Amino acid sequence: MKLLKKLIVTLAFVPALALASSGGYPLDRAPERTTDLAALQNGAKLFVNYCLNCHSAVSMRYNRLRDIGLTEDQIKNNLLFTGEKIGELMKTSLSAKDAKEWFGAVPPDLSVIARAKASGEGTGADWLYTYLRTYYKDESRPTGWNNMLFPNVGMPHALWELQGVRGAKFEEVKDAHDASKTEHKFAGFETLTPGKMTAVEYDNAVGDLVAYLQWMGEPAQNDRKRLGVWVVMFMALLATLAWRLNASYWKEVK
Repeated sequence: MKLLKKLIVTLAFVPALALASSGGYPLDRAPERTTDLAALQNGAKLFVNYCLNCHSAVSMRYNRLRDIGLTEDQIKNNLLFTGEKIGELMKTSLSAKDAKEWFGAVPPDLSVIARAKASGEGTGADWLYTYLRTYYKDESRPTGWNNMLFPNVGMPHALWELQGVRGAKFEEVKDAHDASKTEHKFAGFETLTPGKMTAVEYDNAVGDLVAYLQWMGEPAQNDRKRLGVWVVMFMALLATLAWRLNASYWKEVK
C-alpha cells in the first residue's frame, strides 16, 4: 500500500518535472497532417530547402518521397540540387569539422527527431512545432538568435526569412513566494522586421514541416495504424469465439 502511494505521488510530479526541464515554456499542439499528402509534400520542400543545408536524414532516401505522392521527375526537378541520385540518402554537404567550428557542435541527424523529442509534456511534433515558432533576436548570443523553448540554443533561426525577425519582451514581476525578489518574465514577442509570410501562413508552413518530420520518423506509420485496426477487430472476434467455445465446453462438463 505504501509503495502504491509513493508511485501515485511520483506520477503526479512527472508533468511538473518535465515542464521544468524545458525552461517552463508550454508546448503548443501541432496540427495532425501525417495523412495530408499536400502538407507532406510542402513539408518535404521546406525540409530540403531549409533544414538539409546543415542537418542530415541518413535513414531516409529521396525515392521514398514517392510514398507521399511525388513522382521521380518531381523529386529530381524540385528536391535534388547538388547532383544527388534519387536513390541516395538525404545527407548534408556540410562537413562535421565546419559545423563544429561554426555552431560549436555537429547538427543532429533529423531522421527520427519527431520521435526523439516526445516527452510527458507532449509529442515530439508538439515540441518541434513550438520550437520553430519561438525564436527571437538576441544579440548576446553567438548566432544572434535565442529560443523560448530551448534557451541559449546553438542553432540559428533557419526560417527567419519566412517568419521575419522578432524580439522578445520581458518584464520584472514580484516573486510569488518572496515579495522582496523579482522575476524576469516573458511578456510576448514583437515584430522587428516582417517576413515573407504572415503569422498565420508561417504557422501553417511550420505545421507542414513538422508533419513531414513526423512522417519521416516512420514512413509506414499510417499503414501500421490502419492494419492495427483490423488486428484489433480480429482479436476481438477471436476472443468472442473462444469465450463462447469455452462456455459450451464447460456446460457439458457441469
